[in-house]
Amino acid sequence: MRIAVIADIHSNIISLDRVLLDIDGKKTDLIVCLGDLVGYAAHPDEVIDTIRGKKILTVKGNYDEAVGEELMVCGCDYTNPKDMENAAISLNWTIENTREDNKEFLRSLPKEIKMAFEGRTILFVHGSPRKINEYLKENSREAEEVMADCEADILVCGHTHKPYYKMYGSKMLINAGSAGKPKTGSPKANYAVIDLYGGAAKVEIYEVDYDYESTAKAIEENSLPQEFAEIIRTGKA
Repeated sequence: MRIAVIADIHSNIISLDRVLLDIDGKKTDLIVCLGDLVGYAAHPDEVIDTIRGKKILTVKGNYDEAVGEELMVCGCDYTNPKDMENAAISLNWTIENTREDNKEFLRSLPKEIKMAFEGRTILFVHGSPRKINEYLKENSREAEEVMADCEADILVCGHTHKPYYKMYGSKMLINAGSAGKPKTGSPKANYAVIDLYGGAAKVEIYEVDYDYESTAKAIEENSLPQEFAEIIRTGKA
């Protein structure tokens, strides 16, 4: 069983289309999306329509929750006042520019998906099993705490926009990175493929080139914060 995992698309339809095309060449059996379909970039409906049209299994991200429920904050946990201001602009714009049927879809998403393959259990979440917007950064205390309590053999998350995988004893933690707003220092989108065979698990992280300049220009043309366009261009936040 080969599972492609995408996360944190953030309204970047140009990146999503290119990533899905790349996945088509990897001979995967299943695609799972870890949420945050919307926010920041300029094409929320197009991203949601693609995910819905392809019937991709998807868990709810904090941004999906905020847009679907029309909340006041996105749950992004910013400490910088300027970042908080920009996040509010993005959230309000996305709420206003997402169709009602797509908001209903976001509200309907589960906060986790559990599966079992080849004798191994896998738990898919957006942030962590404890909290939808918890960051499980590589080598962090939070990651150690979560993996100590995790009953699944493999925990797969997103939210940090930085892909990695690490063993905690016999358990594996996988972060699928971001298929639309990477923070790796490169504008290339990224995603993970999990290969389950004979009770073992192999993880591959892929980077995908796409026309990020078109995404950045669309952000600017829709009067969204310039900082969002620069993140798309540089992969730095």
